[in-house]
Amino acid sequence: MPRFYIETELNVNTDVELTDTVFHHWVKVLRAQTGETATLFNGQGGEYEVELIETQKKSARVHVHSFNPNNRTPAFKALLGQVMSKGDRMDYAIQKAVELGVDTIQLLTSERCEMRLKYDRDQKKLDHWQGVAIAACEQCGMNLVPKILPPLPLTEWFKLNLPTTKLVLAPNKDNLNNLNNITADIALLIGPEGGLSETEIDQANLAGFTNWCIGERILRTETAPVVALSILNHIEFNQ
Repeated sequence: MPRFYIETELNVNTDVELTDTVFHHWVKVLRAQTGETATLFNGQGGEYEVELIETQKKSARVHVHSFNPNNRTPAFKALLGQVMSKGDRMDYAIQKAVELGVDTIQLLTSERCEMRLKYDRDQKKLDHWQGVAIAACEQCGMNLVPKILPPLPLTEWFKLNLPTTKLVLAPNKDNLNNLNNITADIALLIGPEGGLSETEIDQANLAGFTNWCIGERILRTETAPVVALSILNHIEFNQ
């Protein structure tokens, strides 16, 4: 059954007009016909099974039949602090982090950060990355769309009220060996392609971050959150 994010209110036993985006994808691209069903979610929790009841040249309506409250969120709540990278690497990191259940993504800049958002391009890029997160939710079944937060300097992020457990991926440092005692409220810091500097890792440690090295290899910036979140999906947490 196709599955779409829709920015509108949804309630059981009501009729809803599809937004332009959903209409284009489902009716125009996938050529849906009256009587076909789909799953819609609006990011407010849960999902709805709907039936296409009317199609016109530029619009369509559905009837909302049922509601499923399952959000398919993992046992942990992860805030990913991701230093920005250029091109498809950032899209990939966001897409896969969402598929693996991240709660929020905080974009960061650092000493070796490859990019800086500028003026009018800022919102356009942020909207694009939020769209990547929405598309990932459509694909993987998550019903709560993670927020992509505007970039902050790494030092400013350290000053915020961050989750209880704080982990920074830091190869070649004294590292955490046992994840069994961490809490389910996690901040995960991933550096840029060139890595965090020694000074930045020291600053992270002063801010309460514990160094975490995954295996003997140094992972790319877009691969690191995939591996880290995959591991977190398979451990037990202290609540």
